[in-house]
Amino acid sequence: MSSTDNTNDANAKASPPLGLPAPSDVPSSDEPNNVIKLDHLGPMIVNSDGTISRISNWQNMSEIERERSLRLLAKRNNARMGALRAGQTQ
Repeated sequence: MSSTDNTNDANAKASPPLGLPAPSDVPSSDEPNNVIKLDHLGPMIVNSDGTISRISNWQNMSEIERERSLRLLAKRNNARMGALRAGQTQ
């Protein structure tokens, strides 16, 4: 055993283990814990070939433009996903 192994073992024993916060310390939310919010990047766009992209100027859009874009993207994304799923089953 080398001296670096002894040093690493000593450091591992000296430092307390990292723990999770108590359930009472975690803010309550309806969202699952494994969700990472990327709202500032804008919605995901499903391309016709199945790739995914984003709207590059999402941050610069007004609120009404965002609402209209979301409404249109939801319809288009659903149609494209349906077509892609149908193509997989054939």
